[in-house]
Amino acid sequence: MAKENFKAYLAWITVCIVWGTTYLAIRIGVKDLPPMLFAGLRWIIAGVIFLIFLKGRGQKLPGKKDLIPLAIVGLALLGIGNGLVVVGEQWINSGLTALLITTTPFWFIGIEAFLPHKPKINFLVIAGLLLGLAGVTLIFGSHWQELLNGSYLLGALCIMGAVIAWALGSVYSKYKKIDLHPLMSAATQMIIAGVAQAVLGLLLGEASEFNLAGNGLWAFVYLTLVGSIFGYGSYIYAISHLPLSFVSTYAYINPVIALFLGWLVLDERLDFVILISAVIIIAGVLLVKQGSKIQNIFPRSGDSDGKSS
Repeated sequence: MAKENFKAYLAWITVCIVWGTTYLAIRIGVKDLPPMLFAGLRWIIAGVIFLIFLKGRGQKLPGKKDLIPLAIVGLALLGIGNGLVVVGEQWINSGLTALLITTTPFWFIGIEAFLPHKPKINFLVIAGLLLGLAGVTLIFGSHWQELLNGSYLLGALCIMGAVIAWALGSVYSKYKKIDLHPLMSAATQMIIAGVAQAVLGLLLGEASEFNLAGNGLWAFVYLTLVGSIFGYGSYIYAISHLPLSFVSTYAYINPVIALFLGWLVLDERLDFVILISAVIIIAGVLLVKQGSKIQNIFPRSGDSDGKSS
């Protein structure tokens, strides 16, 4: 159990770092590549590589009864969730995207509140979520006025739709019982979502615009190998072994990394206010972590409430 918890926390750290870099990679990629084929082909390639690797290590393939719940999760998290992020980043920058994603923990908690055996919420968790959100808002506060612009508003609505879809898929995944290794689940979800996105892209006529070259090629390769395999695989593993409320705090760390990379690559602003905000964000994460340790507050994988896919 201790070894599993260590691996789960390591997976969470991977999500915090890797997904913090993907906002920039997506922003660069959509400048040269059409969104649906860009996203879909990435997931198909990553999913096939992942599935072959896992099968070679003796992991069983999903059965017919597993395909529907895996499709629901894959389409919610990747097909709609990630797909809308890629679409939205055509019009808004990576920093604002990261800010909007920080509302994910509130949706997690709100959705779980409607479950029959809803988890209880203690003061530390609420305080941590609010503190983390306050820190990120302090960083990106100047962007709120830009939401009134047409293209920014459309991009923001896409990101908010992505957040809701991601939260729904994550909660469903947490409580739906599937007798399958979580990483094999992730590989299957990648392929299902990728095929759906690619088909949509072809129907929208994106094939003529898809040309892997220059920065678009490097963004595609990075998102396929690092963002998809290591990032999504780590996320699925983490939510199967740790409280969902704690895993969701990756959304507070991602913006800090996205902001730094935006400053380094795109010359975005980085000052003393941002450094103070980073401290506030980490404090919020620690509060949520402490609150999630209290027994019987949040269900874990393997409890009577269900096991993640």
